[in-house]
Amino acid sequence: MGKRKAYIATAFGTRVEINFYSRCRCISGTAPSVLLETLKGGFKLVNGLAAFVKVVDTLNECIGRAVAWLTLGCVVTCFLVVVLRYGFSIGFPWLQELYVWQHAVVFMVGAGFTMLHGGHVSVDIAYSRFGPRTKAWVDILGTLIFLLPWMAVLAWTSSQFVLSSWEILEKSSTADGMPGLYILKSTIWVFCAVVSLQGVALIARRTLFLNGHDEHSPGNVSSLLHHTEAGT
Repeated sequence: MGKRKAYIATAFGTRVEINFYSRCRCISGTAPSVLLETLKGGFKLVNGLAAFVKVVDTLNECIGRAVAWLTLGCVVTCFLVVVLRYGFSIGFPWLQELYVWQHAVVFMVGAGFTMLHGGHVSVDIAYSRFGPRTKAWVDILGTLIFLLPWMAVLAWTSSQFVLSSWEILEKSSTADGMPGLYILKSTIWVFCAVVSLQGVALIARRTLFLNGHDEHSPGNVSSLLHHTEAGT
């Protein structure tokens, strides 16, 4: 006999597909309650994954849009440096460092936003030839084996570099340069945090796809920012 399908709407716009077989028997009186508890657990897992993905996506979206304004600040600052130097023969070392620092913050802090929108450079040898489910597994395994361990290594190896800078409240080595160099160095940890969070969100997104939520398929970038109902 064929199977009937029912869709139960859940929070965060997701839904769970339940398959009912026309010929099934309850092995014992406890089977319905066991099934109900299993379904409840499935709902909680799906809701939890969807909620986590949405929170991380929204967080990196907001961070990325905020630090993007520093690109404008970088251009304006660089323009002022050129005008003051060549127009009035005036130079401020701290101003010359400022646009370099702004540029660094955009790249480091906005890395999670770039990953969210698939903006990082990648070399595709075979990925584009894979089917959606194979791509999903490649994304999951690649994140677990390469991305997250590397972020942990980077955070660990940079710890002394960052902490020692905080201990002395390090400033620029240039005379009249920018203060707070320790803050700039701390963006290494921010980079590790936002990229790791987005990596875990990618794993959650592909897990949802493998469990029937096609809006989380590979190539559908930042789906939860644009979809309100699963399967639409």
